[in-house]
Amino acid sequence: MTAGGFAALERELKQRQQVERPRIINAISEARAHGDLSENAEYHAAKEQQSLNEGRIADLEDKISRAEVIDVSKLSGDIVKFGATVTLVDEDTEEEKVWQIVGDSEADAKAGRISISSPVARALIGKKKGASVEVVTPKGARSFEIADVRWA
Repeated sequence: MTAGGFAALERELKQRQQVERPRIINAISEARAHGDLSENAEYHAAKEQQSLNEGRIADLEDKISRAEVIDVSKLSGDIVKFGATVTLVDEDTEEEKVWQIVGDSEADAKAGRISISSPVARALIGKKKGASVEVVTPKGARSFEIADVRWA
């Protein structure tokens, strides 16, 4: 994963441990003070939130412990690999798209980051600037030209 993706996971973990966890514990305490727990919707909702939060904390801790962080700024070349920011030109519509190839947990298509395991990224890996690539998408097969490969 990229350093940015790793930092985002650490921020979320810290938020969940230091802010969400105490807030949920307070909500459980307040709900307990209302009496009978068997019919206390606030208590059950807070316990559900606690379960979801603790599950996400465990997931984040696991991802962080297994993460292999790659400093993209130290990479170079014109061959597409993990961390590259690739400018693609659709050969049919001449539409230009820019994607950074990142780890699965940091992918966000709206922000221009696609997962290394996505069909587009898999088709791009190992190709050079100027190459033509065919990608099978949900809308059918599309051809792109790799206009640029950058490392940022």
